[in-house]
Amino acid sequence: MNIILLVFDSLRKDCVGCYGQPPWWKVHTPRLDALAKESLVMDAMYPESLPTLPTRRALYTGQRVYPFHNSDFRLKGDFVGAPGWGPIPEDQPTLAETLHENGYRTALVSDVYHQFKPSKNYWRGFDQWTFLRGQETDKYRSGPEPSDEEMYRWLPKEFHDDYRTPFIRQCIKNMYDRTKEEDYFAPRVLTESARWLEQNQDADNFFLTIESFDPHEPWFVPEHYRKMYDPDDGPEWVISGYQDTRTMPANLLKRARANYSGLVTMCDRWLGHVYDTMRALGLLENTMLIVTADHGHSIGDNDFLGKRGYPSHTSVYDVPLIIRHPEGVGAGKRSDLFVQHTDLAAQVLDFAGVKAQADGKPFWKAALSGGPALKDHVTVAWNAMITVIDRKWWLNCKIDGTGGFLYDTEKDPGLTKNVADQHPDEVKRLFKLGVQDAEGGFPDYLMEMCKNQADAPGCSALVARK
Repeated sequence: MNIILLVFDSLRKDCVGCYGQPPWWKVHTPRLDALAKESLVMDAMYPESLPTLPTRRALYTGQRVYPFHNSDFRLKGDFVGAPGWGPIPEDQPTLAETLHENGYRTALVSDVYHQFKPSKNYWRGFDQWTFLRGQETDKYRSGPEPSDEEMYRWLPKEFHDDYRTPFIRQCIKNMYDRTKEEDYFAPRVLTESARWLEQNQDADNFFLTIESFDPHEPWFVPEHYRKMYDPDDGPEWVISGYQDTRTMPANLLKRARANYSGLVTMCDRWLGHVYDTMRALGLLENTMLIVTADHGHSIGDNDFLGKRGYPSHTSVYDVPLIIRHPEGVGAGKRSDLFVQHTDLAAQVLDFAGVKAQADGKPFWKAALSGGPALKDHVTVAWNAMITVIDRKWWLNCKIDGTGGFLYDTEKDPGLTKNVADQHPDEVKRLFKLGVQDAEGGFPDYLMEMCKNQADAPGCSALVARK
């Protein structure tokens, strides 16, 4: 069986129509919605570790990254990112390597430039890997320098600073020569992926991983997509700024939402190109198609623009997962089993009929049959903070058990009221589960990071760890 794994970076679950809609308006995703009707839709999918590279390490290997042992990376050619922000360890085989050894032709098409920085190795095991350059601050072009007029178009003058200004400057240089929609990143990634399918029809079995950095910021999108959601003239807003939206002009927040929504819709359209290519090549009858994301993005949720692990929020942590079986198995079904990226990796191996080491567990049969549950909770790690989620509660705290946020997801699905002080026993119970999931305990550098991490405003002073 052929397998296509398509990952959209920062795709909010609630921006996919089959999951509902975000707080601001409905986002149009007709191709994803049509795909969902032919697929098994997972309703409780979460990352294992965050952000970008730790997530992919878990997905590409099926092995846990938390609690970040041997993950304090400080490598040339990259910034010092979150724990786990580094290469895949040499002793961890990748899905691509394992499937290649079992007769699969493997390929990666990606514009996630973090995967291809010096010292990174996320293409390990792929027979072909294609890196489409120019996202974010990838040093794709060195000139010409943008004019002040160009700079102020994409970032209002009053918001220029030492971070935003150079970021936007490099982004503008990277996107020179765009004249049509096909020149934007998502269309290029998905067109190149469709071309790979055309060129590799002779493969007995293949594993194609497609990585689209869109709809990750910066939210540069053809104007017609933005106008679907905000037809007004006015200044643009295409980055997060990682800021409190209560101090942000309402028109700029609206524009951020419109540009993000437009980018999601463009991604949806070009997913359709891959699907139509599969149909034309007869691949819908013998190819598993899996669509997911690494994480989402807060765009005004709980008054924040950006993504963060503390306090964590559903807009970032809830992840879409849609799996289309070529024989129609599971079509139209939904499952609320807890699954994570490590489980998805294990499931890919299981679909291929390959037995290999993985910390995750295949979930397909249990999801179709309605149980039994593979796990009663999930732990999601980011830096020195963890989020532990079960059927009722959402706990977010530091790894020493302090600075807790506890939410009752049944009564408060938007995670707006911290009830940690009212339910100390639940805090302790959930924290204990998170510590148990940190097999081998926490490394010293992570504990030091925890000690230096300030409590987030509004958290509980409750100490759960005795």
